[in-house]
Amino acid sequence: MYNTHDPQVLPLRAGVKPSCVVLPTQGQGLTLDYLCQRLPSVPRDDWLRRMAQGQVVDELGRPVSAQTPFLHGLRVYYYREVSQEPPMPFRAQVLYQDAHLVVADKPHFLPVTPGGRYIQHTLLVQLKNQLGLPELSPIHRIDRDTAGLVLLAVQRGDRGAYQALFREQRVHKVYEAIAPYQAELHFPRTHRSRMAESGHFIRMHEVPGAPNSCTQMALLEHNAHWARYRLEPISGKRHQLRVHMAALGLGLRGDGLYPAVHDAPEGDFSRPLQLLAQHIAFTDPLTGQARSFHSQLRLEPLPAC
Repeated sequence: MYNTHDPQVLPLRAGVKPSCVVLPTQGQGLTLDYLCQRLPSVPRDDWLRRMAQGQVVDELGRPVSAQTPFLHGLRVYYYREVSQEPPMPFRAQVLYQDAHLVVADKPHFLPVTPGGRYIQHTLLVQLKNQLGLPELSPIHRIDRDTAGLVLLAVQRGDRGAYQALFREQRVHKVYEAIAPYQAELHFPRTHRSRMAESGHFIRMHEVPGAPNSCTQMALLEHNAHWARYRLEPISGKRHQLRVHMAALGLGLRGDGLYPAVHDAPEGDFSRPLQLLAQHIAFTDPLTGQARSFHSQLRLEPLPAC
């Protein structure tokens, strides 16, 4: 099931759905004061401008103004804005489309969904505008830094059936990665560990306890310093492949998080993370057909040193 409490009180704007804030069960005063507190990155004057333009409404479509009182549990809808969205010279390729499913080949650096400083330069918004599919939504996600296959549901009502495949581990996923070569490590191997949030930005880490993540690993080719690996995640924890490889001392080439290094400057696309969502296969829950998709993208050749 999808969230049925999603009234169409504001239309899509250039492929972007309005965002929603739910007023908490405790509080008083004005809705405007809460919005300024909840979203401090938006100046008060910006809220006043948006309200004057009718771009902030409640779940019944009523305009929210500077004088609207704080009402417990009220849903407030508005459009996200960024002052200057960084340029993104990449577009995804659509590999497959039918009445229920879109399969896209996402390049490195392109975010899947709007967030932070990226709205228009995201896979979801690009495809909504390109394909004219206002209800398009991602079934799963891969990191902005990762390239390769992303599945999207054409209709919101179909999304839950596809997401259940991932939740129940009924999707076969294959990734390719480039990382250091260590002769003392033997492959193929299966890596299991317990992963949890590290409390530092979006990083994950391994902790003691019963495993909640599992990755099958194989060595495809290598030279004296680098190797190409086949990675098959059984579970789907955030950054699982990056964490598991780093735990073996095999931090992926181009990875700025595991181990942490300084991020590349804005607009520097010269060091893509060498991780590719290469293959995905499953039985379609709506049609019963066997589905199998392969990325047309490729990682770089193995570095010489």
